[in-house]
Amino acid sequence: MTQALVTLLEHAERQRDQAMALQRRADEALSVAVQQQTQLTAYRNDHQSRWSVAFSQSVAVPLMHCHHAFSGRLHEAVDLQAGQVDRARQTLCKRQSDALEAERRVAAIGKLLQRRADAANLHQHRQEQRQSDERAARAAWARTNGSGHHGW
Repeated sequence: MTQALVTLLEHAERQRDQAMALQRRADEALSVAVQQQTQLTAYRNDHQSRWSVAFSQSVAVPLMHCHHAFSGRLHEAVDLQAGQVDRARQTLCKRQSDALEAERRVAAIGKLLQRRADAANLHQHRQEQRQSDERAARAAWARTNGSGHHGW
């Protein structure tokens, strides 16, 4: 039974390690997504401020249309990246939850193994104590019977 629990513990530890690796990857993916969002937002803000200055002067209509089209795509890219960040956060939360659950399983199995080991040690200790008591009783009986006193 104990070997089965040890095998179960090893399996749970492998699952926990895998869950933690997935959590680390999700954390890295979130960091990358946030960094990309920050860069896109900064570029969009810089682009808007540069064109604000250009629009204060006279700008050709085709160039203005081109700017609006590009700005629209840039806003769309920032919005798409915000969606990526949200999905990455959700994935990270799920991975953290999975890793925590896997860690709880490992702890529960470890605790069960410890209880079984403690129970086995207690049983062994009691058995040794019983044998010791029996030896002491036999030795006492042998001393009383060996000295010529039969108690009758």
